[in-house]
Amino acid sequence: MSDQAQNPVDPEIPFQLLMVPGPTPVLEEVRRYGARPLINHRSQPFRDIYHRVQAQLRQVFQTSSPVMVWPGSGTGALECALVNSFSPGDRVLSLVMGAFGERFAEIASAFGLVVERMEVPWGQGIDPERVRERLAEDLRQPERHFAGVLCTFNETSTGVLVHLPEVAAAVRAHGALLLVDAVSGLGGADLRMDEWACDVVIAGSQKALMTPPGLALVAIGPRARAAGQRATLPRSYWDWRPYLEMADHGETPYTPAVSLWYELDAALRRILAQGLPQVFARHGAMRAVSRTAFAAAGLTPLTAEADASPTVTAALLPPGVEFAALSAAVERRGATLAGGMGPLRGRMLRIGHMGALGARDLVRFFEILDAALVELGGRGGAGPAAAAAAAEHGLL
Repeated sequence: MSDQAQNPVDPEIPFQLLMVPGPTPVLEEVRRYGARPLINHRSQPFRDIYHRVQAQLRQVFQTSSPVMVWPGSGTGALECALVNSFSPGDRVLSLVMGAFGERFAEIASAFGLVVERMEVPWGQGIDPERVRERLAEDLRQPERHFAGVLCTFNETSTGVLVHLPEVAAAVRAHGALLLVDAVSGLGGADLRMDEWACDVVIAGSQKALMTPPGLALVAIGPRARAAGQRATLPRSYWDWRPYLEMADHGETPYTPAVSLWYELDAALRRILAQGLPQVFARHGAMRAVSRTAFAAAGLTPLTAEADASPTVTAALLPPGVEFAALSAAVERRGATLAGGMGPLRGRMLRIGHMGALGARDLVRFFEILDAALVELGGRGGAGPAAAAAAAEHGLL
């Protein structure tokens, strides 16, 4: 990839090595599926796709429960999970580790839920023991039971992966519903919905599932399905009951995003052909490469190793390097990265290493970052460190 590379489809759009935490690159074979002729969404060909995608999604979510697919964003899926699970005035405990945990809490508040936030400084993970203790305390106050716990599995704003099995065990002991935002984690990190007793798991198409943006995915466990019959929060578009009623027929209540279903079908087949254990191992290796390369260039990974995400890595910038200047220098060389959010805006960078990205993409990015850092007075070293780490993990 050169600085002057152009897109043959649209010369006005230069090729960029997309290293943001979503949307992520999409394989050419997946894009080709999206260009297939449209079909009637009330036809047998679409029903065949529906049932095939449903079976594949259940494998990726590691559940026997249905996974509903809406045209929408991951944020829309968060709203869907909330309005179908609760009633006005219900109390929920929201685990907040960054911007997207805060967003989950804000949506809950907007719909009239009573939200208690359990917060940690950005870059840290939630201690499951702290969750267990708070829920045990709640059980000693019979009139104040939490109806649910809102948990961000993979905090995109900081690169923290929560210790979900332990958190889920604490929630199940309490009896509350567990709603899990897995938008930037599903497909890149091991998430066992049924084994860990998660009641609702939320995802989006544009992250580790390596499909374009536009599909909101909501897996609905049996306890959540029962809660949905009792819930009285206002819901219309996001009401999952008509979706569940029509699921066995292979249809959706409203027009689905047919072209995106084509692409999701192709991407899921690619993921499952590789095998989930291999997919998780590849993402874990890319995490190790990224942390090694950042450290070699004088950028401190934001999170501790024990809490580090396999799909997103954030690193603090070295003294004297401004994010805006670094981002511009990286873009001139053909790559795109993301900056910090909230209190860390301007102080760090974030990269996504998930989905269709490979080891060579990762090494190429760190070579570009190296050159940009040296231009701005940094010490460099990211490129060679990334190549060595990738080779050590058998990625090259």
